[in-house]
Amino acid sequence: MKKYDVIVIGSGMAGMTIANKCAKSGLKTAVTDSRPYGGTCALRGCDPKKILVGTAEIIDRAEKMRDIGISGDISINWQDLMAYKNDFVARMPKGVEKGYEKAGVEMYRGSASFLSSSTIQIGDEILEGEKIVIATGARPVVLDFPGGELPIDSTGFLDLESLPDHVTFIGGGYVSLEFAHLAARAGSKVTVFHRGKMPLENFDQDVANYLVKATKELGIELHLEANVVGIEQSKNGFAVTANSPEGEKSSETNLVVNAAGRVPELDGLNLERANIKFSKKGIEVNAYLQSVSNPIIYAAGDSAASKGLNLTPVAVAEGHAVAANIIKGNVKMPDYTEMPSAVFTLPTLAAVGMTEKQVIESGIEHRIKFASASNWYNARRINEPTYAYKVISDNDGFILGAHIIGPHAEEVINLFAMAIKAKLKVADIRNMVYSYPSMGSDIGSMV
Repeated sequence: MKKYDVIVIGSGMAGMTIANKCAKSGLKTAVTDSRPYGGTCALRGCDPKKILVGTAEIIDRAEKMRDIGISGDISINWQDLMAYKNDFVARMPKGVEKGYEKAGVEMYRGSASFLSSSTIQIGDEILEGEKIVIATGARPVVLDFPGGELPIDSTGFLDLESLPDHVTFIGGGYVSLEFAHLAARAGSKVTVFHRGKMPLENFDQDVANYLVKATKELGIELHLEANVVGIEQSKNGFAVTANSPEGEKSSETNLVVNAAGRVPELDGLNLERANIKFSKKGIEVNAYLQSVSNPIIYAAGDSAASKGLNLTPVAVAEGHAVAANIIKGNVKMPDYTEMPSAVFTLPTLAAVGMTEKQVIESGIEHRIKFASASNWYNARRINEPTYAYKVISDNDGFILGAHIIGPHAEEVINLFAMAIKAKLKVADIRNMVYSYPSMGSDIGSMV
């Protein structure tokens, strides 16, 4: 048995942050992962996805400027794009390993399983830890209907050697809509089945409505309140069947992608042996991200049932908090004041803070500014028909929430996040001098 001060299970952004900080502080630290080091975001999520989306942005911009300054045809070469993405991703694990070596982290490769409250097994190795961190991330949900094993998941989509003529996505969240917009602009016919009344239920629905409209105008078949009940293999690929209030819906397609959501990846850890309480949301933790049932256990990122959104920057913030609490005792609680998020469709949808529904339910007196900005200069100069915002503030002028759809919304939302964090008032934002013409200069008018 090998003994460590800290054992980190998972080498994504949360686990990486914790392992390196603990090792650099002088603690004997080990890390393990069943996959190449780097985690979902860097290897099979945010980073490779945004590389692919970058080409779709060029296609989208060129199409909107066609005949008003742009002429000729442009298309995505999927094979070249994937080769570029694969080269980028392949460099990540070695870089992570070098970081661990420099920090003095001992590396293991394999799935971990608890043997007791303080010991884990990795292959033939048994490790004991004074503190053990669970940062294993999330995995796709299992589709519990006939043929549920047939679709590929988001990782499979990011590794496609060629893009089929027709792709069908199950789900109406981030992954589904981002990949649907990408595939449509790469030339595929796209169908999306979502069982809810609206996609992206956690976003402000007034602003999300603009995305629904833009999605349909792109030619994507978006079926709402359509619950997939079965998938069968067919002559040309697959036959997908869904139930809806309008009756049965079906799709003959070349490829089906499971984008129905993700859950904490806790399978195989045997948490019961370590007296670790958990739920569908993850490891049950206190404000310091410490297990409520086993005090030597901490959790961060998608593995933790915390107040944080399942976003990479939040996982990093939780990683810093866990590292501090292991090194110094429980001294740091993660700050969830502002957690901006973006859906990299085209147009991009972004949000930070509370939705109108949440504000109403809280009982806070508030004011709302909600309007289309499609006639503003920043939309007209690039012929962008979709640009809208909703900004919610309280009666004292502090920003409660901001919701934007349109060009560079993922950047503009960070300004609102800073305003919330710094407790800037509407008057402060309105009276600032901005560079112009720029997207950021629009926020003064949005408030």
